[in-house]
Amino acid sequence: MSTLLSEANALLPQLQEFRRRLHSHPEVGLDLPHTQAAVLTALDGLDLEVSTGVETTSVVAVLRGTHPERPANAPAVLLRGDMDALPVEELTDEPFKSTNGNMHACGHDLHTAGLVGAARLLHAHRVELAGDVVFMFQPGEEGYNGASVMINEGVLEAAGPRVIAAFGAHVHMGSRGVVSTKPGTLQAGSNVLHITLHGRGGHGSQPQSAIDPVPALAELVTALQNMVSRRISTFDPIALSVTQLTAGEAVNVIPASASLGATVRTLSQESLDTVRTQSKQLARGIAEAHGCTAEVDFQVQYPVTVNDEAETAWTIDQVRSLLGEDRVEVSPHPIMPSEDFSFVLQEVPGTYMMLGAKRTDVPEERQGDNHSPFVIFDDTVLGDQAAMLSHLALERLRAEV
Repeated sequence: MSTLLSEANALLPQLQEFRRRLHSHPEVGLDLPHTQAAVLTALDGLDLEVSTGVETTSVVAVLRGTHPERPANAPAVLLRGDMDALPVEELTDEPFKSTNGNMHACGHDLHTAGLVGAARLLHAHRVELAGDVVFMFQPGEEGYNGASVMINEGVLEAAGPRVIAAFGAHVHMGSRGVVSTKPGTLQAGSNVLHITLHGRGGHGSQPQSAIDPVPALAELVTALQNMVSRRISTFDPIALSVTQLTAGEAVNVIPASASLGATVRTLSQESLDTVRTQSKQLARGIAEAHGCTAEVDFQVQYPVTVNDEAETAWTIDQVRSLLGEDRVEVSPHPIMPSEDFSFVLQEVPGTYMMLGAKRTDVPEERQGDNHSPFVIFDDTVLGDQAAMLSHLALERLRAEV
């Protein structure tokens, strides 16, 4: 076992305790005061240059390497962990479960604890660092675009020159401790579709005197699903899920309008352009057929997450050398969840990875997936996560000497 792995495993009880404290007090969005304070306390005592965000409760910590061959204009790499939770009421039986109506249902508490572990490991090995490391503790990944906020506030230049590479890892319900990634497109872009159909309200007993938008909306839901399956190439897939339906409040009143909300995931600019155009055409056509009008709002949220080809080939080799051949998988195709680390990877080369954290001691019927109120992660992977991020930073900077 490598020195980093041994040291990370020694830190594991502390990292688990820290992660479980975060899990008990999840916060949503860009304003995470409790989480920010916990991270600052966890980093206290380390020789870091720490700053906090202006528009968000982010934390940026810079570790200066002290390698004897450190160049005068030393390069820097970035390691990222997101910190925010979801507005989901937790339904697990964990003794440290959240009770405030929010939940770390996507594992960001593990990401934060793993990044704290990497900071502690690299601080202990700073004499081996031939450059600097930027630790990016980010709020607002879950739909608030916190990565862009931090980029605008200078996280990529926090060490001086712009970072030369960026790395991050996300837990999921894969086999415990198995890392998966791929060069090129890894995750889908995220978009939001809102459609409101306007008709004419009236009494529920006299539909002939109204223009009812509800049947039109019901038809539109089915038509959108058919559009994705019948008009879109299977080789450039789109995932469209209608997740919100809104109409009247009184059961005996035909509402004047009805609306839907959908999440739309795309893997290319071509598929994005196609679904944006065709969803608008479909909504307006169905609305017109029912005597309604359609108001369509299509918002591009996060771009496609694209791993740098060369950086990722190098990363895969490095993680295999650290964890072993059987612990790394090259994904055969992209996955449809989205990630705002994509904004970082648009600016600098880097690699995003998935880290399996499925519990083997919990029955399948009691486990959910990411974003489920029942999801339970195995936080014994925190040692692997901290060691992996530390190893990548050390070796990437060593390659620049």
